[in-house]
Amino acid sequence: MNIEALGLAVLATFIVSAAAFIGVLFISLKEETLNKFLLALVALSSGVLFGGAFLHLLPEALESVGEEIIPTSIALLSAIVLFFILEKFLSWRHCHKGVCDIHAFTYMNLIGDGIHNFIDGLVIIAAFLMSTPLGFIVTVAILFHEIPQEVADFSVLVYGGFTKTKALFFNFLSAILAIAGAIVGFLISSSIQQFTTFLLPFAAGGFIYIAGSDLIPELRSKTELSSAVIQTSMIILGIFLMWFLLIVFE
Repeated sequence: MNIEALGLAVLATFIVSAAAFIGVLFISLKEETLNKFLLALVALSSGVLFGGAFLHLLPEALESVGEEIIPTSIALLSAIVLFFILEKFLSWRHCHKGVCDIHAFTYMNLIGDGIHNFIDGLVIIAAFLMSTPLGFIVTVAILFHEIPQEVADFSVLVYGGFTKTKALFFNFLSAILAIAGAIVGFLISSSIQQFTTFLLPFAAGGFIYIAGSDLIPELRSKTELSSAVIQTSMIILGIFLMWFLLIVFE
């Protein structure tokens, strides 16, 4: 059993979980300023997720399966379908603007995020079991997505009636399920064949779904030329960052 991979994955998931506390740094900002900042981060996140999926996860998955492309495609499509079901039946929405239906949404949001974070942990351990550089790259991609999400989630919880302390606590409680996901993934990896072979394209499908279905629509809400230029630049920057990491770890 690869104990080193588990240690790195637990450390990575803890760092990702710590993003739950970042919301408190932005709560004093005016809503208009916060929205502009979040949209820039959302654009960067979408580029990072697309880049992580197409430049790292899918090539790694295809390399590991050789000519058997269909299982990889099935895993990717399974992720897209599962993430759609989660959004429909768990009201899992990443409210980057901080404007959502508050009725029961606060707790449903925490449940949905908890499941999301658990899956993140599974993905991170699968990546570290494949290779340390891939684990690092996947962690960076997830972290870039978590930061704007956690800022928005914190704002939503406070707006929904939580105290700042309670919002931070429950947000972190939901976030640390990523650590549980990493541990569970490590324990089952030795007993379930092709664990990483399935999870890598599954993670790619999740990244593509989140970026394409969740983040990009958020960016379309602003149609001004200046916003379009900033958002496009941030998307390209996110993709370039993933390409740069590809070159570094080659």
